[in-house]
Amino acid sequence: KRTPGARRAAVLRGFAAGLAARRAALAALQTRNGGKPIAEVDIDEAVATFAYYAGLAEALDADQGRAVELAAAGYESRLWREPVGVAGLIVPWNFPVTLSAWKLAPALAAGCTVVLKLSEVTPLAELVYGELATELGLPPGVLNVLPGGGEAGAALASHPGVDKVSFTGSSATGARVMQTVAERCARVSLELGGKSPILVFDDADPERAAELVLGGAFYNAGQMCSATSRLLVQRGIAEALIARVVEAAAALRLGDPAERDTGLGPLASGAQYRKVLDYFEIARAEGLRCLAGGRAAPGFARGWFVEPTIYAEVPTDSRLWREEIFGPVLCIRVFDTEDEAVRLANDSEFGLVATVVGGDAARAQRVAEALEAGHVWINTPQLAFPQTSWGGFKRSGIGRELGPWGLDAFLEVKHITRARH
Repeated sequence: KRTPGARRAAVLRGFAAGLAARRAALAALQTRNGGKPIAEVDIDEAVATFAYYAGLAEALDADQGRAVELAAAGYESRLWREPVGVAGLIVPWNFPVTLSAWKLAPALAAGCTVVLKLSEVTPLAELVYGELATELGLPPGVLNVLPGGGEAGAALASHPGVDKVSFTGSSATGARVMQTVAERCARVSLELGGKSPILVFDDADPERAAELVLGGAFYNAGQMCSATSRLLVQRGIAEALIARVVEAAAALRLGDPAERDTGLGPLASGAQYRKVLDYFEIARAEGLRCLAGGRAAPGFARGWFVEPTIYAEVPTDSRLWREEIFGPVLCIRVFDTEDEAVRLANDSEFGLVATVVGGDAARAQRVAEALEAGHVWINTPQLAFPQTSWGGFKRSGIGRELGPWGLDAFLEVKHITRARH
């Protein structure tokens, strides 16, 4: 708490340098532990996050005690921002290392002490944070790395010594975390699920649109809260675009995630594999029209592989249209007008992200502003820069990560007001 911001910044830059030096080893370990294709491993995003918050940590000191302009003469007031205290950080399994960095870097920048609870599914690469803390000379107890299952997360959320809980995971688990934390009025941030749309208009470049659709649905085997797994495509381009997407999905190479040309790795666990297969059964029961996939990938004696899957003309009341699957499953609906597209996109209990694809810049901006989502991309892949915010509307969470908002999440605001003499 009392460590100067410049010292905190040096530690954060040490984390960035340590991750960069271990980039190849961490990528290989992450691939072996979770099945993420080596080409998709995101160590550099974690490096950038620590570097960004190092700058904010330095700036924090200069801002302490800033005078606030008052309307009343004879008084003065100054602003102070203090660390919230002990922060419990509960992170998921789908983007290990990076999602931990999104929480750990601002918490340390703010001056909090931290308990980092890793997922039991993919903990191995994230253990590096304990190694780096020791190498960088952090005092014992400043950073505590705790692998464990749901019972560990529940204990952390309910512990009276934890002042702030930051959780990333499913909406159902997030609701339980929030309920637990509410019993003692502790602070909470939640980054939860999504069922995000990608809207493609008639004037989009078909090849570029197909790339964005494919990446939004099948990157990391669809195991991401930001997966744009609902494709809304305007009627004039629908036939051509759907054909391109189906062809591109069929061309994805399933295989060893350690090989650079692998386009789709296995799911991260047996539990997730069974969940996705259950949704294939639901699709058959609902009578959905399957254009590709819809089954476990044949020919694999090992690994939780499923085929990239595409369903067309999916009703809006289908479970596959409304529920987060966390697998390589894309559902498609055709629209005619801009208003219809926005209405269909916003008709969801989630509001994490969205993508707009089209040639009319003014319309794309207008649609982006109308969408109920925390982050909207226009004609671009899902780029998450540390300077921008991450978080969602509705059941997709409370609060924001990244940017200055990520730091604010671990700070309390204090004003000291006195009479002038």
